[in-house]
Amino acid sequence: MHDLAQLEPFSKDVPPTKRGHERCLALLLSANDLFLEHGYDAVSLDDIVHHAGGSKAFIYKYFGNKEGLFTAICDYRAEKFFKDICLPFESFEGDLRAYLIHTLDNFKSHLSVPANSAFLRLILERTQHNVELARYIYEQGPKHLQTSIAHALDHAAAQGLIRCENSLYSAQLFFGILRNLEWRILMGLPVQDDPQTTDDYIHYCVDHFLQGHQIV
Repeated sequence: MHDLAQLEPFSKDVPPTKRGHERCLALLLSANDLFLEHGYDAVSLDDIVHHAGGSKAFIYKYFGNKEGLFTAICDYRAEKFFKDICLPFESFEGDLRAYLIHTLDNFKSHLSVPANSAFLRLILERTQHNVELARYIYEQGPKHLQTSIAHALDHAAAQGLIRCENSLYSAQLFFGILRNLEWRILMGLPVQDDPQTTDDYIHYCVDHFLQGHQIV
């Protein structure tokens, strides 16, 4: 069951009724499916309305246009994609290694979901045509993740667990651990490593990452 309250940040003016919320969600989900199946350019607002019901006037009122609807889909999917990747560091009771491994495991699992990787490919295609959309998605996605990790590293450094002179640089380095896997998935190449090999790789990289932040 989708939480209709999640729609509030994703449209220009949230409908005041439950039925209006449900119609917004239906449009988002239908447009998402059509964009993934046919590509952004091949789908019209008429196609979306035919698939989801409602009217183009409703889309214009609450999303502005097709580009606004796509941006709302990006918001909706990003919220679902990123919300569970970086949990609060405090919940790991100071175990930075466990926190970092858990974060990478979550990121890997989310990337490996076919619907997620397909939508990321669609985003990469769309952002080639819209610099503002690219900047917006970067701020809401990758930069948000990097900032979350940077805050955790700052917190760990304040506790005397590590030495970290530039937490944002370190966060960018940290997410580079999965860059090879990320590119293989986004390019549609098979991920050949078995799960245990990937887990061993993550543990290896996190251990070396922490060694680089040891207090000496």
